[in-house]
Amino acid sequence: MKKLRNNLIGIEQGDPVLFSDFEDGGEMWTGRGQRERRRRISFSEPFRSPPAIQIAISLWDMDATTVIRADIASETITESGFDLVFRTWGDTRVARIRVGWTAIGELVDPEDWDLY
Repeated sequence: MKKLRNNLIGIEQGDPVLFSDFEDGGEMWTGRGQRERRRRISFSEPFRSPPAIQIAISLWDMDATTVIRADIASETITESGFDLVFRTWGDTRVARIRVGWTAIGELVDPEDWDLY
């Protein structure tokens, strides 16, 4: 359990299109080549410590003639951002993906003293 120890709690959200490969015959749409996409998400201001991240696919556009396989994750979470990661495998064809995310965590209190 993440325990928040101050009264300055920050919530930041986003909903970026991670990729749109059907327009230009990209690897996710053709079903060949690299099957992972990453995007570094930077927060508008840093949190005191790495925040809790909630992610969900808010739009998926998949080929209905293949099996739909998807893995989505937040990785490399720091005070200033995280990596949004989408993976697929096999013959799955993905036209585009949009991912909603929410970060919740403590903010730096301007009245805190930094002794080091």
